[in-house]
Amino acid sequence: MNLSSNGVPIPFTPELFGPLRPSTDLLRPPQDSGAPRDFGALRERLHADGYLYLPGLLDRAEVLRLRGAYFSLFPPGLLAPGSSAEDGVFSGRVPEDVPEYGVAGHPAYAFVRSPAFDRFVADPVLSTLAAQLLGAKARMLPRRILRHFHRGARRASRAHVDFDYMDEGSPRVVTFWIPAGDCPPRTGALVYLEGSHRLPPEEYAPLRDITDRPGDRRQICHDLELTARTLGRRWLYADFAAGDVMVHLPRIIHASLDTTTDAMRLSVDIRFVRSADTPDPRWLRPWSADDGA
Repeated sequence: MNLSSNGVPIPFTPELFGPLRPSTDLLRPPQDSGAPRDFGALRERLHADGYLYLPGLLDRAEVLRLRGAYFSLFPPGLLAPGSSAEDGVFSGRVPEDVPEYGVAGHPAYAFVRSPAFDRFVADPVLSTLAAQLLGAKARMLPRRILRHFHRGARRASRAHVDFDYMDEGSPRVVTFWIPAGDCPPRTGALVYLEGSHRLPPEEYAPLRDITDRPGDRRQICHDLELTARTLGRRWLYADFAAGDVMVHLPRIIHASLDTTTDAMRLSVDIRFVRSADTPDPRWLRPWSADDGA
């Protein structure tokens, strides 16, 4: 595979990439065993690996319906001829009358405030899992993010840790990343730096000086190969499918790859905290792509 992030190539080699470990076996005990779901084992795995990869946790048809509902909001021209909204195949051109991504007037801005989106993220499977992982009653933060990337944009999430964007509140946070459609690496999937949740911040601090956004010190680095080689760790990946869910801790380094397929990448980010904890106030209002958080 030819992979890149923010236009910077990264070779797809065993030295730089490895597979994510699935944890669905811990969530679904053997059939007819009578055993309860082993949330204790899931918590241990989350803190050991920094993430949980849960293939097929959600209903695939529901995820694809969400994808179709979003892409149907665009004026003609975004989708390739013959593509359905659920397919979400990019025509190669964004209609001229579509505002900048995620700001007021853009479909993503309206969609995260819609009843259809509310129903999707309110799935009790998600809230129940969050409460069990946090070990207490949990609440979802109102700032819920919709990410939409297409080929040619050369725009992806740089290597970062979530807590640098929400460090004015409780560190007891879990993030759920939900691909709204099939999302193999070339479609712009997330990748996680192996074992990086155990790294002290000062170990990767020098990488913040090597950046394409010198005014934003929250990002670690836009060069994923340099990040992996400097820290001596692989990027972990999967061929994500609609229905899969990733859960991760706020201190694990992660990033996204560039979208180079015709199929557009769409994903949902939601975060949970303990109900009794005080969250970062910037996460108590709905998301907008220009809100600075």
